[in-house]
Amino acid sequence: MSLPKTLAEDVARNLVMVARLIDEDPEEAYAYSRIALRLASRVAAVREAAGFAAYATQKYAEALAEFRAARRMTGSVELWPVMADCERGLGRPERAMAMAGEPEVQKLDKAGQVEMRLVAAGARRDMGQIDAAIVTLQSPELASNSIQPWTPRLRYAYADALLEAGREDEAREWFGKALEADKDGSTDASDRLAELDGVEFVDALGDDDEDETEDGTVDAHEGAPGDAADQDERGDEPGKA
Repeated sequence: MSLPKTLAEDVARNLVMVARLIDEDPEEAYAYSRIALRLASRVAAVREAAGFAAYATQKYAEALAEFRAARRMTGSVELWPVMADCERGLGRPERAMAMAGEPEVQKLDKAGQVEMRLVAAGARRDMGQIDAAIVTLQSPELASNSIQPWTPRLRYAYADALLEAGREDEAREWFGKALEADKDGSTDASDRLAELDGVEFVDALGDDDEDETEDGTVDAHEGAPGDAADQDERGDEPGKA
């Protein structure tokens, strides 16, 4: 669908902001996506962007609706794995598993098929089927020494599943393999390895910074904004698959 030039420019500006903010400020990205959606709801790229913005803010029902709309407009199966992950986010892992067995999966490219495997394994874990999740992740892509964009996350998910199954030595090995492949720091494999090895990170500032000053006032470092630690990411959670 073509848009008048001025309108197309307005839509494009909002989509650029969605792409720019979705990782660092998903709520703001979501706000921009809603503007784009009001301007051009019949454009597939807008519906897809709105879907990803909703997905990033864990609005899974809304994300799924947008992804379905985009798929109707384009006929593409590219969004199939993230649609299945939305089903997980909505507490319907059995639907995600059903989608993993649909013919659409065979039409996905290699990256899409690996993503679908990650989602299916996460759904298995949602249902308490940890051994089945491990088997689901076992694949030629996991065994390959070739490093692809999906390799760190696939190895990480496998390690995490092994750890949940109590297979700690194997989990340590695969967290190590994930770390080897993860040049961009897309996982927290190094932190997970440290946890397994009993390594504790100590505040480099030491305790002195929290002591009172000579005049009895509390040192300014205590309770400073941004001191709260970030939560570890888990590859099996909806939205991390």
